[in-house]
Order: sequence, then C-alpha cells, then structure tokens
Amino acid sequence: MEFGFGEQDEEFRREARAWLEAHKGAFAGIVGRGGPGSEHVGAAERRAWEKELGSGGWIGIGWSEGGYGNRVASLTQQVVWAEEYARVRAPGRCGHIGENLLAPTLLAYGSPEQRRRFLPPIARGEQLWCQGYSEPGAGSDLASLRTSAVRDGDGRWRVSGQKVWTSLAHEADWCFVLARTEAGSRRHRGLSFLLVPMDQPDHIDVRPIRQLTGTSEFNEVFFDGALAEEVVGGEGRGWQVAMGLLGFERGVSTLAQQIGFDQELKSVVRDAVASGAVRDPVVADRLVRLWAELRTMRWNALRTLGGAEDRGAPSVAKLLWGGWHQRLGELAVQVRGAAAAVGPRDWSTGAPYELDEQQRLFLFSRADTIYGGSDEIQRTIIAERVLGLPREAQS
Repeated sequence: MEFGFGEQDEEFRREARAWLEAHKGAFAGIVGRGGPGSEHVGAAERRAWEKELGSGGWIGIGWSEGGYGNRVASLTQQVVWAEEYARVRAPGRCGHIGENLLAPTLLAYGSPEQRRRFLPPIARGEQLWCQGYSEPGAGSDLASLRTSAVRDGDGRWRVSGQKVWTSLAHEADWCFVLARTEAGSRRHRGLSFLLVPMDQPDHIDVRPIRQLTGTSEFNEVFFDGALAEEVVGGEGRGWQVAMGLLGFERGVSTLAQQIGFDQELKSVVRDAVASGAVRDPVVADRLVRLWAELRTMRWNALRTLGGAEDRGAPSVAKLLWGGWHQRLGELAVQVRGAAAAVGPRDWSTGAPYELDEQQRLFLFSRADTIYGGSDEIQRTIIAERVLGLPREAQS
C-alpha cells in the first residue's frame, strides 16, 4: 500500500484545522500545555476540552465502527487529524488512554453490551480511564504480576493488590486492570482483563508519585477488595487481551508525537542560535543528526502504516524515538549553558521555581527509554521474535 494524502484528505485537513482554530481560543490558558512534564496544568480545563472534542465528534475517529457519537475517518485522515492537533499546539489530552487503548480493545475483544456501555461516554469526553498493568516487581516483566481477583458471595470479582506508574489514576473514572483470577496460576496463565470503577474510596487508594519534573502524572494504586464490574474477552484470557491492547498503543499517534518532536527540535535550534552554541561544529553536527533521524522516523512510521510487513516495527520505533528524545533533551540544556541549570524563584517565600519547557524536556525524557517497554525489552522482542535468536534462559 502506498501511503499518501489525496484531495479528500486535504479537505479533511482544512476542516480539522478550522475547527481547532475556532475552538481552542476558549482554552487559551492550556494551549500547548498538559503534555509530558506539565501534566499538572489545568486539569479541570483539559477535562472540559475533552467534552469540547467529544461534542465535535473528534474523539474515536480511528475506531473501526461508528454509532457511538464519533465520526469515522480513514487511516490517512486519522494521520491528518493527529498532525493538525499537534501543529496548533492543542491542549494535552487526558482522555487518550480510553480513546486509543481501551476502545480499540473493546472493539476487538469486548461484547456488544460492553461496547454500548463504555464507548459512548469515551466518545463524549465524559469518562477518563487509566491502565492498571505494572506492579512493583512486575513492570517490564508483566507476567510476574501478583494482583489478584476472587469471587465474592454474589459472584462478582473483588480485586486486591498494588499497581504502580499508573498514569492519570488521580483523575480517572475507570481503570482496566490485569489481575490473576486463577489461584496458583503462574506467568501468562490465569489472568483476566477487568474493568474497575475508581470511585470506591473504601477499597481504592491512589497515591501520587513525585517525578523529576516536580509533577505527579503517575501514581501507585492500592486495591483492597475493589469491585470489578466487567471482564473483557472472557475469564482467563487476560494475557491475550492485554497484549492485543499493547498492539494498539503505537499507531497513528506516533506521527503526532513526531510533530511535537519537530517543534521541540526547532526550539532547541533557536536556543543554539541565540546562545552562539550553533557555531560549535560538534553542536551543529548533533543538530543536523537529530533533524535527519527525525525525518527517518517519520518515513518509517508512514511505511509501517502503509502496510509494510515488519513484526518488529513497533519495537524498532520505540527504540528509535526513546533514545532520540533523550539526546534532544540533553542538547536542549547544553546549548543554553549554565542558564539551563537555574530558574526563577520566589526567594521571599522559598517556593520552588517553575521549570521551563527545555528543562522539563530534559528531565522528563530520562524516562523515555523505560516507560512503554524498556529498551532492553524491545531488543529482546526483536532478537527472539524477529531474528529468531534463542530465548533468554529464565531463572
């Protein structure tokens, strides 16, 4: 398949751009904010923005089915929307986990009743979701998880255990939780994919985790007999459903991410010119390399979306952008010199300074090679599943 944009796509682009320009003005305080490192900004306003997107039918345009309050767009139009959203620096999304992870999973594995119940509120921007996967001791090695769920006297599932690095759990209405529902099971067996409402204060405790940026986008979550209302894909099939969900995680959104990367790179170039660092041939070489690597990542993403057969493409893409973004963050502070190490501070009160965009970029990007599957895990996937090398011995 040749991936390209036709006249209908460009017409869709004009429609998307006009809608975004017309509606973002009422949310000027959070334009370009709410992304990595500034997730604390305007939580209430960003939630209102989700409803604004929903009223326009812009949530869920990549779902394979309509009728849930969303408009349906072709693959190329989904790319157009993602690119325009990033170009106008629209507010950082707080509903992306429900839209881009849970919804495709329900379309692939959920029952018709589950789709009718959960998809319309997501499409309207009314319900926010978080992901209950990682645990202490079961991060990249997800099959080692110990969170369990047992039947109560009414035949309902009750979840107990701890999840960690749970993004947006402090704002979410629901959590999809991977839990062990078969006593004595090990590794991939005996797991189920459960849907848990977060409004259970007697059974769910959410504790924010302070990050290097000073913000708390992710949390640790403790479940103590929390009620799970639904099982997706059937009892004991949680691993298959969970892996299917991870396959939806890296798609069209990768191209939008690259638009944001391009904006960050341009900002670093401006700083390098302003500080005179660009006259250093080593710095100039690094800037050119980052520019060329970003273009290569875009072409690779378009090739993959165009239908190129490559089982290792998601892992390769993650390896490429994680390391690239870290190098950009390092260069962002280098070109500014000593000024990058300090910031404004209210000395009368001792209040900590507010990080600027380049400082947040440097600090937050330290996690890029860890979250979403560490570099070590991605290399193992490529080695075993693509190159056919022997599996690593399990201790």
